[in-house]
Amino acid sequence: MIKIGQTKTVSSEVTDNDTAKSLLIGFGETLPTDNYADVFATTKMIGLMELAAGRLLYAIQNSNQLSVGVDVSIKHLNATPVGQQVTATATFIGQEGLLYKFKVDAFDNGGKIGEGFHTRAIIEIDRLVSGAERRILNNK
Repeated sequence: MIKIGQTKTVSSEVTDNDTAKSLLIGFGETLPTDNYADVFATTKMIGLMELAAGRLLYAIQNSNQLSVGVDVSIKHLNATPVGQQVTATATFIGQEGLLYKFKVDAFDNGGKIGEGFHTRAIIEIDRLVSGAERRILNNK
């Protein structure tokens, strides 16, 4: 069981693969107007926040379950350059039915870089995969 106020913090060093500019790789055609900075990408910050929240739920999952993100409401407040350490902390703030709610914050050596709220659900792995496959097949 997790308790309201319980926290989990995860850390990572920002690499070239974590930058906004790196997001252009693998998304098809790059346009001349596609110009992104070599700083920590918002998507990577959100991913670190999700990881912290997900790790809080490990204790209540069984072996055929995992948690998935169902909602994020995040503000990216400050840029972080490559080479800096970033941390994300998730604080459990409550449960509504099958949904687990978290306050999330991210920091680098200069202070807070992001904040917001995140919601996760615990699901059966097989059900997630089969449901996704069925949805795609039914819409062809």
